[in-house]
Amino acid sequence: MAISGFEGFEKRLELQFSGDDPMKVGIGLRQLEFDVLEEVLEAVQCTVVSAVGNGFFDAYVLSESSLFVYPTKVIIKTCGTTQLLKSIPLLISHALDMGLNVCGCRYTRGSFIFPKAQPFPHTSFREEVLYLEQSLPNNLCYRKACVMPSKKSSSLVHSWHVYSASDEHNLVLQSMPHHHQHLFTMEVCLTDLDPILARKFFQCDGEGNRIDIAAKDMTVFTGINDINPNALICDFAFDPCGYSMNGIDGLNYSTIHVTPEDGYSYASFECDGSIDNVEVIGDVLKKVAQIFGPGTMSVAMTSTCLSQDMLKYIRNALQPLGLSRRSCTVDEFPATGSVVFQTFTTRRK
Repeated sequence: MAISGFEGFEKRLELQFSGDDPMKVGIGLRQLEFDVLEEVLEAVQCTVVSAVGNGFFDAYVLSESSLFVYPTKVIIKTCGTTQLLKSIPLLISHALDMGLNVCGCRYTRGSFIFPKAQPFPHTSFREEVLYLEQSLPNNLCYRKACVMPSKKSSSLVHSWHVYSASDEHNLVLQSMPHHHQHLFTMEVCLTDLDPILARKFFQCDGEGNRIDIAAKDMTVFTGINDINPNALICDFAFDPCGYSMNGIDGLNYSTIHVTPEDGYSYASFECDGSIDNVEVIGDVLKKVAQIFGPGTMSVAMTSTCLSQDMLKYIRNALQPLGLSRRSCTVDEFPATGSVVFQTFTTRRK
């Protein structure tokens, strides 16, 4: 393991908003001017490098990961030494100007490879929770913070840090059976990537001035475009190495970020969708594992309707690839539902 390098593990923030009259929300937060988004991202210390949208939401590839803007929801995911939580006051303020109030918050991340390099307020999970508690309004009174551990004897521990906050209305709304419609969010972290597969995310000589071509080549050459053939992909290749993409498919998104350098190689995959499509979820995880060949892989599933059958399906999907489940932790969070965190390692670990 390298003493220092680029921090691949992302911090992820999701803010939910609501208006006094839901029928008048319209496109909501999608009305935010680009210079407003730039102001928010400047506080975080990243920039937009590419963007795409459809009739449901806008997706931005950032210099450090991704931003998704829906009418009443914002998801920001950033890596490196970004200060993600500093976006909260700005987002709440700009939303309030549009008649939207924050009603829910979820913050998640893995275990940093280089924790001592992280700036305030990300020097520890305790500090992050304190900052969240001070930044969110008092109406988000249902709150919980937890670190979900992996197998402690592992040489590289993947732990999952979760903070959730909700107001009473959002808590009730999310508990109604017709509201969530069996939806899930899946966050996957992969480390110790297969060196041969990781080399595919380095630019070839002569490609430095054609980032667009390099990105498309990586998307096709690695098989990322086959994870969801229906998705519209917005990709970006970094010089000399590294890769990011956002995929949009109707209401659903997917995103991948890759730090391929040997010694601290890392990749992430995230998507949302319907929990009823268990076979699709299994196929997606297989493709992701085959693209990166990780030594260690963690899968965090968040939903209000997870089942034991789903957990077994995930385990059975990865086992034929030589990935054995080492740990499984379950916890409940307000207005979020169940978070199930599983870790897998290969025989070479």
